[in-house]
Amino acid sequence: MRSVLGFLVALLGRRDWVYLLSLLVPFVAYNLALKASSVASRFGGLKLARTLKLMRSDVFFNLGYASLWLGLFAIARRGPLRWAVVVLFHVATMLVALFRTSAYRFYGETGTTLDYGIVALWLPRFDEIKPMIQLPPPARILLAAAIFYAASGPFLVTRAVGRLRGLSESTPTSQKIPFLVPLGLCLQALGCVLLSLPTSPNPAGKAFARDPFVNLIFTGIKGAISGRNTNDGPAVEHPAANASLAPTPRTKRHNVVLVHLESTRAGATTPYGGPKTTPFLAELAKQSSLLVERAYTTVPHTAKASVSVNCGVYPPLRPTAEMEPDSLPARGIADLLREQGYSTVLFQSSTENFDDFGRLAKNLGYEDHYPLEAVDTEGFERSNYFSYEDDIMLKPSERWLREHKSEPFVVEYLTGTAHHDYHPPARYGHEDFAEDNKLDRYLNCVRYQDFFLRNLINQYKELGLYDNTIFVIFGDHGEGFGEHDRYGHEDVPYEEGLKIPLIIHAPGLFEDGERSTGPSNLTDVLPTVLDLLGYEVKGGEYPGYSLHRPMPKDRLLMFSCFNKNKGLASIKGFEKYIHHYGDLPDELFDLSEDPLERENLADERAGEAGERRDELLAWRSSVER
Repeated sequence: MRSVLGFLVALLGRRDWVYLLSLLVPFVAYNLALKASSVASRFGGLKLARTLKLMRSDVFFNLGYASLWLGLFAIARRGPLRWAVVVLFHVATMLVALFRTSAYRFYGETGTTLDYGIVALWLPRFDEIKPMIQLPPPARILLAAAIFYAASGPFLVTRAVGRLRGLSESTPTSQKIPFLVPLGLCLQALGCVLLSLPTSPNPAGKAFARDPFVNLIFTGIKGAISGRNTNDGPAVEHPAANASLAPTPRTKRHNVVLVHLESTRAGATTPYGGPKTTPFLAELAKQSSLLVERAYTTVPHTAKASVSVNCGVYPPLRPTAEMEPDSLPARGIADLLREQGYSTVLFQSSTENFDDFGRLAKNLGYEDHYPLEAVDTEGFERSNYFSYEDDIMLKPSERWLREHKSEPFVVEYLTGTAHHDYHPPARYGHEDFAEDNKLDRYLNCVRYQDFFLRNLINQYKELGLYDNTIFVIFGDHGEGFGEHDRYGHEDVPYEEGLKIPLIIHAPGLFEDGERSTGPSNLTDVLPTVLDLLGYEVKGGEYPGYSLHRPMPKDRLLMFSCFNKNKGLASIKGFEKYIHHYGDLPDELFDLSEDPLERENLADERAGEAGERRDELLAWRSSVER
């Protein structure tokens, strides 16, 4: 025992051991506690063996991290190199701890892992997400205390222990340690990190089972390699790229109004069997309306959905690609109808930089644009970190409509009230829809949007525009509240994330109220509107179908999550397949028997699942081209 202690003291010295362990011990304990908490929240009741398996990567990473600094401190014993190692030790430990905390909070908010692609996407746009990640005061105090301790704690602890135990200021050198020993510690660190990489398939998925910091590095390297070796092929022109409109004998110059319901899933609305959040929408759906029973978004993201509605195509799958000049594969309905004498405008209750709609509105072909910065906010409440209540759009809408009511127009109203972090305005009161506070706030935000819709329809009636207007009321995506351990919408390929309300209200065109029962997505909006207006498409072809006509029985719908390599999905009839890129086992559900997606049939129908996966990957490549 004495020889072992002597060896350890000779390796670093007592003061160095106290210095290192005073930071490494709480660092390791904190990291493992975060992972244990995540495992417990998602897989409560797991046996110890399974829990340890899920934490294996974290254990090896922390062992490797500790070994690395033991080796570096043993190599750099004094002088400028020692000071450089000490500073790097503190900075690296704080950065890794901060990232792991962020990954823990991200997983708690979304149910998905934080990887390099997400960090690279949002870090340059930190101002946009800063309100989302602000901590409550108690958490800020704890974070400040942790940072203070990480920066100065080891020094203070070492001084205190030194006074109590009379530790020597210098590192003992009486027993020489071969250079290969600290070098071996560094190699051991590398080995531990390598052991933290491979993970066998398990219910949590490979990304969850990896240590968060290891997952960041792994996905960064994997993304760089796949980026260099992409095999999507040369770019090709979209079949709808050169489409234009030609009037026909049945052309009618109706106004077109797109009511974009932010973050509204079908199950949160009354016409789709949800609670009594949207009674006005339910009544509207019964008269002069076409209700699409099985409507889906294309990508569960606001800007992506808006591209599908306006342009009638699948959007570019790369995040934010639609904001770039000449990036859209086809022109928008505003651009097409402007050539037919229509005026165009987009209103939004959110800031201009929300999803960069300032640039997107121009790309979609809207002549006028009224974001939050262009309207008076006095007397209106904030509903989340970038939006005010949607009624804020009514006054500028009325002014614009009075100026343009003599000519046909295209208008899009982008609501924002139902977006995270769900703060329903008090204007129309509050109802108790759910015991869960967050879900209840969300449903009350959806309820508020119903009042906005009622006010908007009344505005058109008062201005004498109602009878000559086609209203397309659609959700851009759904919202998850833990139904499949996922929250939010961007990476939720389940029904709560993809299934949306879609109702086309056209006075005089659907007198008794009609229903479309086949699977549909947002690419069908443009063909349906053009069909109702009586225009013929020349020089191009769209992937969607007019919902006013019979739908093909064998239709295949494709979906992608917003963040890269988080998930793809497809629906054929009532069979839904989800591909998780190895982070979870692939899934196959029969929605006719299992609408809540609880029974995974992929294992017993592995051949079919493989075919569906190949179809999805080929579709993704074609969209990217």
